[in-house]
Amino acid sequence: MPTTAVLHSEWIKIRSMRSISGSLIAVFAVTVAITVLVSATVGQAEAEGGESDPVFGAFYALNFGQIAAVAFGVTAVSSEYVNGALRTSLAAVPSRGSFYAAKMALVGGAVLAVGLITGFVTFLGGQAFMGKYAIGLGDPGALRACVGSGIYLALMALFAAGLTTLLRSGVAVLSLLIPFILIVPFVIGSVAKGVVEYLPDRAGQLVLQQYPQGALGPWTGLAVTAAWAAAAVLAGWWALRRRDA
Repeated sequence: MPTTAVLHSEWIKIRSMRSISGSLIAVFAVTVAITVLVSATVGQAEAEGGESDPVFGAFYALNFGQIAAVAFGVTAVSSEYVNGALRTSLAAVPSRGSFYAAKMALVGGAVLAVGLITGFVTFLGGQAFMGKYAIGLGDPGALRACVGSGIYLALMALFAAGLTTLLRSGVAVLSLLIPFILIVPFVIGSVAKGVVEYLPDRAGQLVLQQYPQGALGPWTGLAVTAAWAAAAVLAGWWALRRRDA
């Protein structure tokens, strides 16, 4: 089967299943909605203190948007393990390499596209409520954060998709990743602060900071997240090749 046909079939799956497309829409909707709400209510009061990073603060809601990106990566893959759907998919596309590559390309590409739009809309929408404390795309780190936020979301979705292929369970991956993102960095940070910098979410979010502190820079931090995502995708590919459908 031609590559374009495989990509098209995977795109149809994403569009037609509400649980998958809904997670993708939530990446944009949740991030923008929370940003506007926070900026309109307490944004100027927070900025008045002058102690927070204005660029990083503008992307506060990405903490919630990344959960939706992870959920999208999980559901896009876990749907294949429901009612024998994977057997049907592999019957249509016997080459597991083509099937897996198309799946990962669509997961990463779809979140990247939505993430880039989300990044710019989030930043510009939030700053519209900041009054005299508003910053623009020309300020240091702002444009980098808008672009980097889209890449970061795509990498987190691929990380989740690869783990789901490895474990064959969306519930298991969500049960692991959500606490891993929301709780584990705070627990480890109190014991080994240097280790936290290399966790996928903390490393990747350095690209959202105006002046990142620590051993990693904004793009090297994103490269660490890319390494986590690549390891998960490769592990998923190994599992798909070795196991029966």
